[in-house]
Order: sequence, then C-alpha cells, then structure tokens
Amino acid sequence: MPKKPKNRLVKAYLDEDFLLSSKARLVRIMAEYLEPESRFENLRISDTIVMYGSARIPSREDAENHLAEVREAGGDTTEAEEWLAMSRYYEDARELANRLTTWSKGLDDSRRRFLVCTGGGPGIMEAANRGASEAKGLNMGLNISLPFEQHENPYVTRQLLFEFHYFFMRKFWFVYLAKAIICFPGGMGTLDEFFELLTLAQTHKLKKRIPIVLFGASFWDQVLNFDVLVRHRMIDATDLDLFLKTDSVDEAFEHVTRQLEAHAMQRPGWSL
Repeated sequence: MPKKPKNRLVKAYLDEDFLLSSKARLVRIMAEYLEPESRFENLRISDTIVMYGSARIPSREDAENHLAEVREAGGDTTEAEEWLAMSRYYEDARELANRLTTWSKGLDDSRRRFLVCTGGGPGIMEAANRGASEAKGLNMGLNISLPFEQHENPYVTRQLLFEFHYFFMRKFWFVYLAKAIICFPGGMGTLDEFFELLTLAQTHKLKKRIPIVLFGASFWDQVLNFDVLVRHRMIDATDLDLFLKTDSVDEAFEHVTRQLEAHAMQRPGWSL
C-alpha cells in the first residue's frame, strides 16, 4: 500500500495561516459581505427595523432580583435601584419589538419584511430579540467579537445570527437593510451608531427615507443637547426633524409603522 505524502500541499483558500494574515484582510472583509448577503437572499429577507441600545440594561425581573439580594445583604441599594429604574427600557424595547413583529407578520407580502434586527448581544438587544421571538417572528442579530460584554443572546433566530470581526462591515449591514432605526438608551456604541446614521441622513447619502426614533426622552435630553448645536449654528433647526424623541411605546410604534406604510412598502430591497 503506497504511503501518503507527509507534506500535502494546501490550497490557498484552505490555508488558515494565510487567511488569518494581514495579506488576506481583503478576503476576510469580502467574506463578511458575501456570506451574510447569501443568507439574506436564501431566506428572502428584504429589510429590517434596527433597534440599538445598551448591552448593560437588565430586565425588570433581573433588576428586581438584584435589588432584593443587595437589600438582604444589607448593602447600599443606590446602584441597584438605578438599574431597576433603567430596566423600564428593557421592557419597553421588548414590547415594541413584539408589536412591530406582529404588525410585520400581518403584511400581505410573500417576502420577509421589516424584521427586528439588533446587535445580537445582551441588554436592550436581548429585549428586542426576545420581544420579536415571543411574537413568533424571525429576528436578526449582528454580533461583534469583543473582549467584554458582547455575547449572543438566546432569542435571535439561529439562521440569522452573525458574528462579525470588522465593525464597519457590521455597521454596513445594519444600515443597508434598515428601513427604520430605534435608539434606546446606550453608551459609546449606541451614540456612534446613532450619529453615523444621522450624518448619512443629514447629508442625503441615504437614498431611502428612514424614520429614526430616540426612545427615552428623559435620558436623551440629559445626554444630548441639540439646542446648543442649533444655537451655535453647528446644525440647522430643521435637522431636528430628522428624528422623533419619545418615551411612549405607542407613539414610537405608530410613527414607525406610519412612515413605513407611506415610504417603504413599495420599496423592498437594499439601497443606501
């Protein structure tokens, strides 16, 4: 029986050392474009409603349990009480995603339209995927590999759970498929995502009309003072019309669905 050669040649596209090298960076970037695109086409995904927000905000149940534990231990409850107050946004995101998914499933369209899409992680992202899952709808998670915080939540539809290495490719897919954006309270990542989208809308780089909602008016009024930007003429007063700021699930739902019915129903597909 002939012996197998010891040093069998490896094709370039199977050479892991090469694929993970700096020389193959373009190949990896293209893979993060082509592989998601293939999945979206196979599953007939037309567009999404993107919901951004903090990975840190707990559910009401988890926040109540944590507060009870701190009280039982005789500790300072200040931080636990703050998390309990912030947990309202988890529950609001869950309810809003549920209602949007139910509405989407009722559309007379053979394609899968206006799927709830998040960053796939915990916190507000989990809440939105959870709400969509509880409405028995497909939902999407565009995860990113990070050394902390970010791990996938269990509510994302498995065929639509992605793990990205490159932030810019992940952000591309957020915006490329999006027909509406809802930003819940969050930190640096949420602010980055919100302002990048707002800049695209302000400069008319978006060819589609996207309703943008800042959910949590009391939070955002403390974090972002757009009136100062207007007063110093850094932005126009009309730029404030690019988004709706609200504390109401009802208002957010009605605004998003009304805008989608008016501007997106006849325009499926992907365009920037």
